[in-house]
Amino acid sequence: MSRAKLDTESIAKALSELNATAASPWSLVDGKLHKAFQFKDFVEAFGFMSQVALVAESMDHHPEWSNVYSRVVVDLSTHDPGGITALDFTLASRIEGLRL
Repeated sequence: MSRAKLDTESIAKALSELNATAASPWSLVDGKLHKAFQFKDFVEAFGFMSQVALVAESMDHHPEWSNVYSRVVVDLSTHDPGGITALDFTLASRIEGLRL
């Protein structure tokens, strides 16, 4: 998977493709892919984070995220090139797959 920084046009196209199948849309916030997930309670939110952690570790690509009770906020970017890469969209897509 490429860790090359995507240009604006490529990001817009990939974001549109990701959001075509997402339960709720991802957005661009401060140069990162961003999404807030809402769960019924802390246990469900923490279970989701555990699933994402396993996927992220297998990809060697880790999110910036936070959790407060039943809400998980995820931000994705690739640090080495300093922006959004195809790897971020792949992880976002896999995260969406966990929500099904």
